[in-house]
Amino acid sequence: MMLAAHDVLEIDGSYGEGGGQLVRTAVALAAITGTRIRVANIRAKREKPGLAAQHIAAIRAVAGLCAADVEGLAIGAESIEFAPRAFTGGEFRFEVGTAGSVALVAQALMPVMVAGHTPSRVRIGGGTDVRQAPPVDYLRYVLFPLLEHMGVRATMEVVRRGYYPRGGGEVALSVEPAELTPAIFGVPGGERAVRGVAHVANLDEKIAARMRKSALERLALGGLRDAAIDTCVVGPLEAKGRGGAIVVWARSDATVVGAARVAERGVRAEELGEAVATELAVDLLNGAALDVHAADQILPFLALAGGGGFTTRTFSSHARTASWLIERFLPVRFATEQRGTLTRLTVAPR
Repeated sequence: MMLAAHDVLEIDGSYGEGGGQLVRTAVALAAITGTRIRVANIRAKREKPGLAAQHIAAIRAVAGLCAADVEGLAIGAESIEFAPRAFTGGEFRFEVGTAGSVALVAQALMPVMVAGHTPSRVRIGGGTDVRQAPPVDYLRYVLFPLLEHMGVRATMEVVRRGYYPRGGGEVALSVEPAELTPAIFGVPGGERAVRGVAHVANLDEKIAARMRKSALERLALGGLRDAAIDTCVVGPLEAKGRGGAIVVWARSDATVVGAARVAERGVRAEELGEAVATELAVDLLNGAALDVHAADQILPFLALAGGGGFTTRTFSSHARTASWLIERFLPVRFATEQRGTLTRLTVAPR
């Protein structure tokens, strides 16, 4: 079905950061608001422009939740049209088909599931812990607790881990519809628990132990001597392929601040542990309410709530692009101001 031009909101997919996140967020917001959109110049600034498999999986997943008509969906496509119908809810299954990130597909689905009228449960197949995407444990231990502050009830079960290049992982995501509450995320002071988890799959358990040891040593140097990091080793029944990741977080009544790294061939376990611990320690030292990744991911939910705010060390190009895009769909305005080493973001109705 071709869409009449005057009915379509035109989105420049090359705006700002111009990556896959822009497309995923655009179709999610279109589904929530019932807006027909055309996204052009998709990933135009990338070495390989156009849609990749994981972008297609996210678009198909969102389309499945709202029975959308989609045109132009193909590998390498630089333009698509997306026409949502009604949110359906219920049980779904989506496959990335590669080691593409299930976490990124989940990020596209969650705002739609929250804004829907009936509970949804989705199984997503692909890569659970892959580069250039948050590990699924980051969603479970950082993003989901943040969303709890806003009234969201979400759970994610890791059915099976999957890694580059084969994928083969699977998660089960459940989200209850919610009337979101505006949230001001505060400085993570007072009673604060620093926790973490380091896992490996089909690898020597000593690798997870080395990630843990390095992270704890670095956290102690930053004054975080009460940190506790669990290790986990999974075998062939619980994981496809070899891989691992480490996620650490600090949780208080006011917020959750986290950091994550995915294991890579040629990168020592100690480097991964030190990197996540350094990132978390610096955020806490500077008094950031959210880490840079959560600051990016929380924006659609704050906009749907109609207000809120936080401080972060870096308001990334991803976040600036998302702010621009969200303002095209929802009656909110984002404002930022520099406060010493931190950026303060506020969301307000307009």
